[in-house]
Amino acid sequence: MNGRNTSALGDAARAQALSARLFAASLGAGELMTVYLGMKLGLYAALRDAPARAGELAERTGIAARYAREWLEQQAAAGFLDVDTEGEEEAQRRYTLPSGHAEALLDDTSPFAVAPLTLMPVGGMGPVLPRLLDAYRSGEGVPYADYSADFRGGQSGLNTHVFRTQLPGWLRRALPGLHAVLGREGARLADVACGTGTSSFALADTYPALRVCGFDVDEPSIAVARAEAVRRGVGERVRFHAVDVAAVPDEHAYDVVTVFDALHDMPDPVAVLRGCRGLLAPGGTLLLMEPRVRETFQAPADEIERFFYTVSVLHCLPVGLSTTPSAGTGTVIRPALVREYATEAGFPTVEVVDVAHRFHRLYRLSAS
Repeated sequence: MNGRNTSALGDAARAQALSARLFAASLGAGELMTVYLGMKLGLYAALRDAPARAGELAERTGIAARYAREWLEQQAAAGFLDVDTEGEEEAQRRYTLPSGHAEALLDDTSPFAVAPLTLMPVGGMGPVLPRLLDAYRSGEGVPYADYSADFRGGQSGLNTHVFRTQLPGWLRRALPGLHAVLGREGARLADVACGTGTSSFALADTYPALRVCGFDVDEPSIAVARAEAVRRGVGERVRFHAVDVAAVPDEHAYDVVTVFDALHDMPDPVAVLRGCRGLLAPGGTLLLMEPRVRETFQAPADEIERFFYTVSVLHCLPVGLSTTPSAGTGTVIRPALVREYATEAGFPTVEVVDVAHRFHRLYRLSAS
């Protein structure tokens, strides 16, 4: 067989493989949208309470019975719901949400919580695709505010388990000195790019004597955080400010400053890091959490790196480019770039803290 025929066979095999992969991806995308319907319409929550026939689910949730039947059949066909098929009549089939699936879909404290990964791409990224087409042609960005409440909710929920159940353990085991500082009476922490306050509340819950100030430029997120502080009854100890820390005068008032999963989104990460340094008291610590990507580019990449690149293409890079001038970092921020930004901002000491997490890497920065 000559080289030309071998190449043709190779091309055909690659075409077939890519066709199969994209079919699977399109199936997954469609099923993700049906999960979105189940989340937003309260269908999974209703099934968690008790199994249901189509008519019963329709009555519980206020949707049309015909839609209820089609959605239930599709969910069972996809393996998301169990179904009692003993009844011949479609209307008599009873559908059950398995307890494990209920945990993944409805328990935001579970390590297997997947609902945010439904809300973000379907409700948050999908609607801005026309804007992304324009942005890719013009080189401009898409502001964070354009990504809707579904994106804010999904982004907040994505790290809920990390902040509530894993971060405290990381601090105790990997950063015992910092853990001791946070536990002192009167200790102060600034949570920069706090979003809706998930990390701020988690740290305040972990350290009852800690006073927390959350900072974010997104006013709708800050409004949500303030309302939650009132609901929790912690408004005197956990406060939120809609402000860019790059523009805040030096206070040198905080023992610890945190920036969780946000530096890569920022148009001017060096200016923000300088602002963080201005917030820190002498001897204070800046703690960053950023994606756990490889040290260097590799293609094809593993699924984690592929996930981060997808998020970058659809959200993080467009958001970063929505303000000019912009560093245009993107989600895939490698350790060497974090060190470069930190050094330029006046942090000569950058320590990578290995917490052995699939998605996250911690950095401890010191100005001395």
